Amino acid sequence: MKHTYDFSKYIAVTNRQLAGSDDSYFSQIEKIAALEPHAVILREKELNREEYAVFAARVKKICDKYGVTLFIHSHIDTARALCCKHLHLSFADFCCNTEKHENDNSDLYDADNFLAHFVKISVSCHSIDEVRKAAKLGATQIVLGNIFETDCKKGLPGKGLDFLKAACLESSGLPVYAIGGISPANIGDVLNAGAAGGCMMSGFMNM
Repeated sequence: MKHTYDFSKYIAVTNRQLAGSDDSYFSQIEKIAALEPHAVILREKELNREEYAVFAARVKKICDKYGVTLFIHSHIDTARALCCKHLHLSFADFCCNTEKHENDNSDLYDADNFLAHFVKISVSCHSIDEVRKAAKLGATQIVLGNIFETDCKKGLPGKGLDFLKAACLESSGLPVYAIGGISPANIGDVLNAGAAGGCMMSGFMNM
């Protein structure tokens, strides 16, 4: 992957296991941030709460250095502790944190409520119904997958560009970022389907 390529339509999704050592990992994050992608999602699901917080603090400093948006993945307390205003959640976790406010008849955007703490909340969706519901509950960005077959989910067929196009039409204007097998070879098709861009993991972590 050439460094002269425009990465502004990409979200980089991290995976520590693809980098080898921790030193190599943070060096790779620096390389990624220097390319100025649209954003970085700090995934790292194998880290416990304390380990994740340490990694997040270091990655945030790198992203801040290059002016790249960092989405904390799932760890709400870490995001708040680091004053990181961008959060990425699974659809289930997002619903859990928003529907409880609907159910108790409180204002979703009250200062003490969940959504008020974040400027952007990105939500993973895997169906049109999930896209509609995430938009209704206050998501600001959709990550939709998996669009193409990917090594991360071997044997799971991609849902395809028609699915992506339909989801974009049902997203209430929210930006949709495709995930699953995204590469420079197919990003044009992804954009033509109506997506704002695509998410890549191995393409960034192995560059």
